[in-house]
Amino acid sequence: MKLFDIFIFSVNAIMPLILIILLGYFLKQKGFLTKEFLKIGNKLVFRVCLPTMLFCNIAELNDIKQIPWNAVIYVLGIIIILVIIGYIIARFTPDVNQKGVMMQCIFRSNFALIGVPLAELLCGNAGVSAAAILSAFTIPIYNILAVLVLTGFKGEKSAASIKNQIKGILHNPLIIGVVLGIIVLILKMTLAPKIPQSIFEDFRFIKTTLTYISRSATPLSLLILGGQFEFDKIKGYRIQIITATIGRTLIAPLIGIGIAIVLTKTGILIFEPAIFAALISLFATPVAVASAIMAEEMNNDGQLAAQLVVWTSLISVLTLFGFIFFARFFGVL
Repeated sequence: MKLFDIFIFSVNAIMPLILIILLGYFLKQKGFLTKEFLKIGNKLVFRVCLPTMLFCNIAELNDIKQIPWNAVIYVLGIIIILVIIGYIIARFTPDVNQKGVMMQCIFRSNFALIGVPLAELLCGNAGVSAAAILSAFTIPIYNILAVLVLTGFKGEKSAASIKNQIKGILHNPLIIGVVLGIIVLILKMTLAPKIPQSIFEDFRFIKTTLTYISRSATPLSLLILGGQFEFDKIKGYRIQIITATIGRTLIAPLIGIGIAIVLTKTGILIFEPAIFAALISLFATPVAVASAIMAEEMNNDGQLAAQLVVWTSLISVLTLFGFIFFARFFGVL
């Protein structure tokens, strides 16, 4: 693959996000998107569209019979490291409403939206398969961790408070979407071979309806994000933006991809090129769009979360190119 093609792909993958965010900002400035619409839109995305998207992403998985457990364990280990780094950064963030936002930016990538197509470009069908398998583990973990960190820094640590936090986690729409997706996936793997395929064809309207709702999550999230974005707030968030953006676009991929290269080159833990394509998609992409919607709905600093989505997306156009070049240089991709 030519380096220019890699750069063009990075631009093509990220710029649609930026352009839809700018459209939302423009429509808000023109008075087309009102504060009331943005408030209701946030609830719609958080409680309906995103849970449906997560449900579909997990429930539609098929090829998980040959799970590369070494890659799965490695990825989970790296996520733990990133959570620890994010926690350290959050401890030095004075505003309690910004702690969870900063922390989730470090460990949570836009894998669900950009990951699979990027893996396909880098390694074809093998890359898609590797990314899909890893997504079955990482998407639920990302969302559960996000709920935990966005609630964990707020309120007193009394027994009643902890009980309310657990209750909030269990009732969180995203967690419900993930759990239902896992249940359907398990049922599909165990019962589907015994059920005539004609039944699925007869009732395909259910899948079609869920797919339509799922597809609306990303563009609607981006439009609302743009409507909430305020350029004049950048000054007040400068340190937070710089810190979290460096963490998401440089530190996270350096750790996630760099350690994998060292392990492969030393023969300790050998990963195929398809796994490296998935690792790049997982660790080098910007923070998830859903992070801003979640932060706003869970009474964290939604404006900071929106800023981080925009800035990590912009910077990752360059850093994605750099890390793909990095992997190609060491011959692992």
